[in-house]
Amino acid sequence: MQFIGDFHIHSHFSVATSRNLIPEYMSYWAYLKGITVLGTGDFTHPGWLAELKEKLIPAEEGLYKLKPEYSLKLSPSPPRMQTPTPFSFPPSPSDVRFITTGEISNIYKKNGKVKKVHNLIFTPSLEDAEKVQLKLAKIGNISSDGRPILGLDSRDLLEIILDASENSLLVPAHIWTPWFSVLGSNSGFDSVEECYTDLSKYITAVETGLSSDPPMNRICSRLDPYILISNSDAHSPENIGREANLLNTEISYSGIIHALSKTNTGRFLGTIEFFPQEGKYHFDGHRKCGVCFDPVSTIKNGGYCPVCGKKLTIGVMNRVAQLADRENFENSIIDNTPFHSLIPLKQLLSEIHGAGIKTKKITYLYNSLIKNAGSELNLLLFTPLKKISEIGGDTLREGIRRMREREIYIKEGYDGEYGEIKVFSEEEVRSLVLKESLFEEQNTGGIRSSPPRRGLLDFSCLLYTSDAADELDGVDLGGRRII
Repeated sequence: MQFIGDFHIHSHFSVATSRNLIPEYMSYWAYLKGITVLGTGDFTHPGWLAELKEKLIPAEEGLYKLKPEYSLKLSPSPPRMQTPTPFSFPPSPSDVRFITTGEISNIYKKNGKVKKVHNLIFTPSLEDAEKVQLKLAKIGNISSDGRPILGLDSRDLLEIILDASENSLLVPAHIWTPWFSVLGSNSGFDSVEECYTDLSKYITAVETGLSSDPPMNRICSRLDPYILISNSDAHSPENIGREANLLNTEISYSGIIHALSKTNTGRFLGTIEFFPQEGKYHFDGHRKCGVCFDPVSTIKNGGYCPVCGKKLTIGVMNRVAQLADRENFENSIIDNTPFHSLIPLKQLLSEIHGAGIKTKKITYLYNSLIKNAGSELNLLLFTPLKKISEIGGDTLREGIRRMREREIYIKEGYDGEYGEIKVFSEEEVRSLVLKESLFEEQNTGGIRSSPPRRGLLDFSCLLYTSDAADELDGVDLGGRRII
């Protein structure tokens, strides 16, 4: 069965998260988005695990569903129609399944340096989750945050979860994030093996994070052994499914874990991705000074902010380039699974209508589209463009077409600041305010005062051309590789 899963999210017990991150709303928003299997998140927190036990009941092997008495009766009602697709979407919130997951922040010293690594954990059941919880409670405080901070080596965490159940799985989370990840520029390692040492063989998948996509990762051959997964890391129900995984397996814990544990089986079909430039750590920079640099500019400035003189936060694109050993992801020797770069539907509607994402107007339009398309991901991924015109108008049709073709306008994120991805130029946006349908009169596809950039592996700033060589003449590259 082909379905979509989002395994890394959080609960209302995590710091800086929505109070609506409870099973009722999580199940409902997963249904709206088109997510069939959703991670519980935060199972290490005693209060959250107790809430999960109260509100969920067993479903398929290793999975859970919401008890009927907790199901929300909210608009929109179950969809009136759905475009036929190869993927199965949950027909109601009660058909969403939960898989037991949680994230640990490991902060510890290794080889004389402080390491900060976030790890995503899967367990076969809530009972196995409780075994892990009891062991971690002896090591540190697991009650202060849904994502606990523990002074525990990542390798030792992996040993603990395997002792609890040999069918548990650990996935290094958002592996390129500068501050908290296995390959992060500030406190990570240079390889997965260096982090997990003798237990590295049990790492079969890594999470790419919002600021990178599969092509960026595949220029690093050291990641060839791993399946590249993507998840939303949602801190609110509305963000569920902003990144997710496409699977073709039975809906069960063992089916999902097998899909994430074996390469080239046909069970893992690819990912749904943010445009990585929108991620808040894509480029280098210093947010306080408003300095956003591509990696070449960072090198030319010696890695320091030209405004205040402090060190820049080295972003994901730069870090990937440091560890890259291929000039093109197509040279990867492994089978490249497909991926889809998407813009959330409310974000598209907000751009088209010039209204805030949380306004009543955008909410009404969103609900109307979901009723007619079946789910958000079905609309963005599979609904024919002609049908989109019928249910959402020609402007939305063109916006989704451009998104699918990666014809976008890009402002990169940096140092904790999200980037911006748009499908219309400023001139087009102004026209949209004045006209109900821009494209009825503009058959050429719209005005473009400056051409859009294709949002696919935009490493143009790292291409070592003769012009780049002239620019960097005499600059100390510090052993850094420029591709």
